[in-house]
Amino acid sequence: MYVRTRFAPSPTGVLHLGGLRTALYNWLYARRHGGEFLLRIEDTDRARSSDENVRTLIEALRSFGLDLDGEPLLQSSRVQRHREVAQELLERGAAYHCYCTPDELAAMRDEQRARGADPRYDGRCRERTAPRDGVKPVIRFRRPDTEEVVVQDWLHGEVRYRNAQLDDLVLLRANGSPTYHLSCVTDDEDMGVRQVIRGDDHLNNTPRQLQLIQALGWTPPEYCHLPLLLAPDGKKLSKRDEATDALHYLRAGYLPDAVLNYLARLGWSHGDQEVFSVSELIDSFGRTGLGASASRLDAGKLNWINQQHMKGADAETLSEGLATQLKRLGLDPGDGPPLHQAVEAWRERAETFADMAQAARWAYSGVIELDERASRKFLRPVVREALAAVRNALSGLEDWAPGAIHACIAETAESQGIGFGKLGQPLRVAVTGGAVSPPIDTTLSLAGRARTLDRLDKALAYIDARIAAADPAAQG
Repeated sequence: MYVRTRFAPSPTGVLHLGGLRTALYNWLYARRHGGEFLLRIEDTDRARSSDENVRTLIEALRSFGLDLDGEPLLQSSRVQRHREVAQELLERGAAYHCYCTPDELAAMRDEQRARGADPRYDGRCRERTAPRDGVKPVIRFRRPDTEEVVVQDWLHGEVRYRNAQLDDLVLLRANGSPTYHLSCVTDDEDMGVRQVIRGDDHLNNTPRQLQLIQALGWTPPEYCHLPLLLAPDGKKLSKRDEATDALHYLRAGYLPDAVLNYLARLGWSHGDQEVFSVSELIDSFGRTGLGASASRLDAGKLNWINQQHMKGADAETLSEGLATQLKRLGLDPGDGPPLHQAVEAWRERAETFADMAQAARWAYSGVIELDERASRKFLRPVVREALAAVRNALSGLEDWAPGAIHACIAETAESQGIGFGKLGQPLRVAVTGGAVSPPIDTTLSLAGRARTLDRLDKALAYIDARIAAADPAAQG
């Protein structure tokens, strides 16, 4: 079996998560079987398409590492070929010219609705041979007279459609532009696509396309219609929601491989395994693990998967991700500790690069804000003497490294007659502004000598101000 899949989006906006999952499944299936993964841009609706949207879509696929075999195909470049196929269907007797005007078609549908029938074209021009003056005809497909159409689908099995439910669809509009069904089957045939993996919103299109393929004497591809992705509340995803934009997750600090891992598991399983590298996905992906039920997006699950990928990522990848997010916060990645040191301090804690950058911003910012609750709890007059003592001890420390810093804090705490933690937490608040950070020796090492001493001076001034204000809470 030769495998050649395709992803065929319309370039009408951003690449959404559902589209990315469809592209991923096609890509994985092709890579698993040593086949080809093609991209076709269905841009025949020029009013809703733009060159910029095409570029954005292609770059989005590349950003997630979904490499293409061959150049992307623009469907708009093949209109003449689509017209040729429509003409071939005319010559085969499988299509005919329809001269009905829009007003006549509207009246026909109104009459059908009035008697409780489903509105569909009634075939009134099927046997017409003479043209109609002043009317440019469309070309319609002559629906076969068989009782039913059977779609064979990987997920849904045999899906049967009564032929009476289908009408004679338009293939070529009066202005010579092809419709979706004609363009789709023609391009799939000419591109040699053998597996069509797409959303199940296309399932009802398939019987019409099968009839076209059979009328042209072509071999139909295999079909797989994937269940839709749903919002966390079970409703249909809104394309206007930023969270449906696939690139939003890269901007928000997720690893591309983690997003692919997460999307792959929304509709496919491989035993109990949850975390996959891309190479593991390629080795494992297949139709046997596909599920027929819709899946809901779960931000918590995505965050967990991304955290697992971050834990296993190399320092260079993590450093690049942290640098990008620091810049998004308006911070200079070079104005702080070496990035590889920072990522090692937070790789076990952060769920995303955005989280990591937020947690590390005190290490790359010249100015910090003291968290009011933490500072009132830990920067009290009772710790002033010990805090001043450790500030003086740290200022004379020759080796500004975690081990030496830890020893310095421990010796000062002992000399002041307090526990290490009783001194460590005020130090943490003074240097980071908050009550949560890596171990205190690592924290001060990341902050650097100059910033540590400067912030301790400001913390001591804060305590002095509390004393001067005779704050009753400060006396506790």
